[in-house]
Amino acid sequence: MRSAMSPTIGCVTGSLAILCSTFAALAACPLELAVYGDAESAAEIDFRPTGGSAVVTNTFKMVLDNSVVLDGIVMWTQDVARPNGSLMYKCPTGDVTGDELAACTVWEGVVYSADDKGNIALLPAEGADAPKTLIFPDLGPSLQMSAAYGANGFSKVPWDVFSLKGCQE
Repeated sequence: MRSAMSPTIGCVTGSLAILCSTFAALAACPLELAVYGDAESAAEIDFRPTGGSAVVTNTFKMVLDNSVVLDGIVMWTQDVARPNGSLMYKCPTGDVTGDELAACTVWEGVVYSADDKGNIALLPAEGADAPKTLIFPDLGPSLQMSAAYGANGFSKVPWDVFSLKGCQE
């Protein structure tokens, strides 16, 4: 019997054709259209095109329960090249000072990716194929200590690992 999801063997016909088309869509999804979810279903990450920013390499939204939305960006550091991610909650718009930005930032750290074999790499810039897994180190504890958590915010704390769920069209 041929595998329904093996790219080297091909897809079978019939009831497994839907699985095959889903697999093909995920395999070809560019990062800027990727959708990820954590194992606990506490959060979802939707990447967006950056709009040609010279500094920001990735833009995304993290959606938590109770309709809490965190704005995310990734900028590569210069000295030791790393994709430094930031998640912000209710930041002011317009001309923002460093102190104002620091006050609304709920998580910062390097964003890692992993393939289906468990090989760890750095998050690529948009235009690359979406990695199978994303890792946001210490995300859960940071979010639990943020102003976005609690009675007026989200109540389910996400895990640090997110798996590719789909691709926006």
